[in-house]
Amino acid sequence: MRAYLKGYRVSAQKARLVADQIRGKGVEDALGLLSLSTKRFARPLAKLVRSAVANAQEKNEREKAGIDIDNLVVRTVMVDEGPRSWRIMPRAQGRAAWIARRSAHVTVELGEK
Repeated sequence: MRAYLKGYRVSAQKARLVADQIRGKGVEDALGLLSLSTKRFARPLAKLVRSAVANAQEKNEREKAGIDIDNLVVRTVMVDEGPRSWRIMPRAQGRAAWIARRSAHVTVELGEK
């Protein structure tokens, strides 16, 4: 029961701050924490957790896997760096500075208690 989010425009360091809060928690607790969080990445991560739950329900219906949806736990949340896009910021006296627009790849894996 996995869900992936690839190339989301947030730095991996900032995304890990939110991901660390829900790792090991039950799905309901994790979604509750994310709904109250003030971090910008909390909403996409909550959507990703709901997607992983939907994947678990679909797998349960399709394969008769015997998964209890109420006992799901956020087993792992991995946040890796994605590709950077580079932009140029004009600076004083005709100079230019390179700005890195960072992105992240996020993987959420659910398991049973």
